[in-house]
Amino acid sequence: MKRTLAGVAALSVLGMATAAAPAELAVRVVDARGAPVTDAVVTAVPRDARVFPVVAIAPKTHVIDQRNETFIPYIEVFRPGDTVVFHNSDHTRHHAYSFAPARQFEFVLAPGESSTPLQLDQVGVIAVGCNTHDHMITYFYVTDAPVTTRTRGDGVARVDLPAGAWDVRVWHPRQRPGSADAAGAVTVADGATVDAAFTVPLLPDPRGAPDRERSSY
Repeated sequence: MKRTLAGVAALSVLGMATAAAPAELAVRVVDARGAPVTDAVVTAVPRDARVFPVVAIAPKTHVIDQRNETFIPYIEVFRPGDTVVFHNSDHTRHHAYSFAPARQFEFVLAPGESSTPLQLDQVGVIAVGCNTHDHMITYFYVTDAPVTTRTRGDGVARVDLPAGAWDVRVWHPRQRPGSADAAGAVTVADGATVDAAFTVPLLPDPRGAPDRERSSY
């Protein structure tokens, strides 16, 4: 049995309870030109909490590296209470900072240094830049949704979900500022296969070539 839902992207489950006959959700996300969209963040929340009971998850520490004047990874997904540590693997100094309402901070790191752990308590999107290298940027997506993941390089993902009705939201850092996240609902039945397709218009990638005039700072 197959159904198609426009407006849903790839899902993966954090701590999902085992189901006897889970449904499979197969997703393809493309941009306006039809090219695969990588790192689209997708969250899903069951309309009936009994479908996916809340399970306490221990806070996790994430490491954001700065290598070849690039934040790695480009997008990282956090849960409230998780912490982040910045590490500088370059031979130049970096100045990581954010003015995001969800968390404001700054760390100046010499080559080889790591920051102190920074806890992220509020849900929201945190854009992080480097005050030394303008082309450097990374995004922290902090969510309390029980199901969350990102699309792969081919824009396709497959995941098993418990049967039930789910509210789904899709976000990408290159969607137009001020635009609403894509949202949709999908109902899955035990043993069913659901095909989903979504088109996300994207702005140009803001990450440019390294600024060699400032790389010795």
